Amino acid sequence: MRATVFHGTGDVRVETVPDAGLRLPTDAVVRVVRAAVCGSDLWFYRGVAGWEPGWRLGHEFLGVVEEAGSEVRRVRKGDLVIAPFSFSDGSCEFCAQGLQTACVHGGFWGGAENDGGQAEAVRVPLADGTLVKLPEEIRGDRELLAKVLPLTDVLPTGHYAAVCARVGPGSTVAVIGDGAVGLCAVAAARRLGAERIISVGHHEGRLAIARRFGATDVVDSHGPDVAATILELTGGGAQVLEAVGTGASFELALQIARPGSTVGFVGVPFEASIPAMALFARSVRLAGGPAPARAFIPELLADVLAGAIDPSPVLDLHVALDGVPEAYRAMDERRAIKALVAVSD
Repeated sequence: MRATVFHGTGDVRVETVPDAGLRLPTDAVVRVVRAAVCGSDLWFYRGVAGWEPGWRLGHEFLGVVEEAGSEVRRVRKGDLVIAPFSFSDGSCEFCAQGLQTACVHGGFWGGAENDGGQAEAVRVPLADGTLVKLPEEIRGDRELLAKVLPLTDVLPTGHYAAVCARVGPGSTVAVIGDGAVGLCAVAAARRLGAERIISVGHHEGRLAIARRFGATDVVDSHGPDVAATILELTGGGAQVLEAVGTGASFELALQIARPGSTVGFVGVPFEASIPAMALFARSVRLAGGPAPARAFIPELLADVLAGAIDPSPVLDLHVALDGVPEAYRAMDERRAIKALVAVSD
């Protein structure tokens, strides 16, 4: 089969690798229909995060079950399924708390040991705890497939930021970041009833999508006195959703967080440290981390299918599997927000 393989900084290739197959009776093999390239994949692509040549790439995919192990009970051959960006058993103490990304038997796609989602097929460990069966109406519907694909990661991640920040009806929210996660955080805040949503970014096209998703205000993150502008707009601060993960974004988040509030942070903090004094001085808390997407997929899927939320505009570049290297380049150069990879139908 073909799969995306990391070869070094700025060098990913689609190559022939051994076919995905069952190893354990709790496994399933999924033929990938749609996959995506994530903004967090760029940390490896840019050489910021440790990734070794030969490791597989991709953690967002949906597809059709081709084979199921003898102990798999919840899905069967032929089912259309979606996978969250981590796999989990669904039964450990952390899964029971809805924190599947901390599953004691779980893990993440790609790397040295696991198949990556940017491929023709994926071996799915712990299939019963991981995969979510999709309604038959989605099969073969390209528009619906694009709407559902962000449920693998960016929509639940944006939702998690809003949940961690305790966004609810009447909230005033500031979302830092205009990437796919930040835009989905805007949509999530609106879905949870926020009254005022300020999108902070510097790409005109992306901020236009933020308005489409429900932002009431936009602030240029490269403009002068960003923090002062937001504090004035909000009358003293907002509930903050941090979706970037840099030192500058964390600094801004703590400057504009309303005293006593919780900053929901989901940007992968490869280049950030936590300024403890800023937290202390403003009585601000932090909550977040890798989103337990598996916990949120069912409720978010229902709203996507009902037309209440449509995250598909963040998928502004569509490529075939052979186009994955160009998708990485386009995202790295900020020519695209997020790439959808059409692997099969």
